[in-house]
Amino acid sequence: MGMSLDERVRSAVAALLHVAGESQTDLAVALGVSQAQVSRRQSGTAGWSLADCEAVAAHYGIDVLDLLAGPTRATESLSEERRRIPGRNATAARPAAVDGGV
Repeated sequence: MGMSLDERVRSAVAALLHVAGESQTDLAVALGVSQAQVSRRQSGTAGWSLADCEAVAAHYGIDVLDLLAGPTRATESLSEERRRIPGRNATAARPAAVDGGV
């Protein structure tokens, strides 16, 4: 049997964090939640709601259906600009629109 939807979302979020070079704290700030809340969702003690999934997808600039499809499709949908480049500071590399236009 394949992964459950919950497992696919957790795996996709983990893969996106890795490929984008972001931490759970970075994602938490973008979503307006605490790092502990992201950690609970990633560990499976709390679930990612559909609203959370929409927010994660918007943060990474991907379609929510790509996030729900799992890690391969989610990371393949991530633009080159959002991908980590070794040696580049992930926070500094974020487009201004992601940081609220500042």
